[in-house]
Amino acid sequence: MKIYLDLVLILNFIFDFLLLTSVSMFLRRNVSLTKLIIGAFIGSLSIFVLFLNINSIELFFIKIFISIIMCLITFSYRNFKYTLKNLFYLYTTSMILGGFLYFINIEFSYKQVGLVFYHNGLSINVVVLIILSPIILYFYTKQIKELKNNYSNYYKVKIKMDKHIIKCNGFLDTGNKLKDPYMHKPVIILDKRKIVFDINEFEMILVPIITASGTSLMKCYKADYIDIDGIGIKYNFLIGIMDEKIRIDGVDVILNTKILEE
Repeated sequence: MKIYLDLVLILNFIFDFLLLTSVSMFLRRNVSLTKLIIGAFIGSLSIFVLFLNINSIELFFIKIFISIIMCLITFSYRNFKYTLKNLFYLYTTSMILGGFLYFINIEFSYKQVGLVFYHNGLSINVVVLIILSPIILYFYTKQIKELKNNYSNYYKVKIKMDKHIIKCNGFLDTGNKLKDPYMHKPVIILDKRKIVFDINEFEMILVPIITASGTSLMKCYKADYIDIDGIGIKYNFLIGIMDEKIRIDGVDVILNTKILEE
C-alpha cells in the first residue's frame, strides 16, 4: 500500500488546526493565530507515531500525551480544570468531525486508504476541508474581534495584606460597583481558594450584598494595596471573600469599576 506521507501530514495539520480553532470558538478562548499553528503542527507530528513498533495501549497514551501538549501550547495552563475542559472539547470535536467523515465514507462508498478517504481518485478529506475551513475561520475571526474587546478587561493582580502577597488573575466587571455602606470603600471579590493563610488575623467588615437567593453579608478585609498590571497600585479597597468559585475560566478576583477612577 502506498502512503503519501506529505499529503497525510498536511491533511493532519489542517484538521488539527480546525479542531483547535473550533475549541477556541466553543470555549471563547482568546488565542493567537501563531499558537493555533504551533499547536496544530505538534498534533500533525503524531502521524509518525503510527510507524513505531508499539502496541495499541502505548499508542493510546502517546496520543493522549500529544493532545495534552497541543492544549498546553495553544491555550496555555491556568488550572487543572481549565486544561481538562480544553482537552475534553478537543476530543469531542475530533469525534464529531471523525464521525462525519466516517458517515460520508459509508453513505457514498468512499474507499479508505489509511487516514484518507477516496472516491474515484478524489479525497473526501480535501472536500471537507474546502467546505469547513472558510466557515470555521470566518467565525473564529469574528469571535476573536469580540474577545479582544472583552480581553482588555483581564488583568494580573497582586493583593498585599500585611506580609502576605496574593497573586491572581482579575476580571474588571462593569457590574461590580459594590461598596461598604460605612466608609464607602469599593470592594473587589476574591475566590477564597486563593487565600493560603489565616485571614481571621485581620479585622473583618460585613458588607451587605444582593444575590439570586436574596440579601446576605459578605466577609470583607482591608488590603494594604492592590497592584494591577497596566493600571497601577490602588489603596483603600476592601477584599470581599467569595465562598463559591468564580464562574469565569481562569479568573480569581472580580475587580471593581472604581479601579479606573481612583
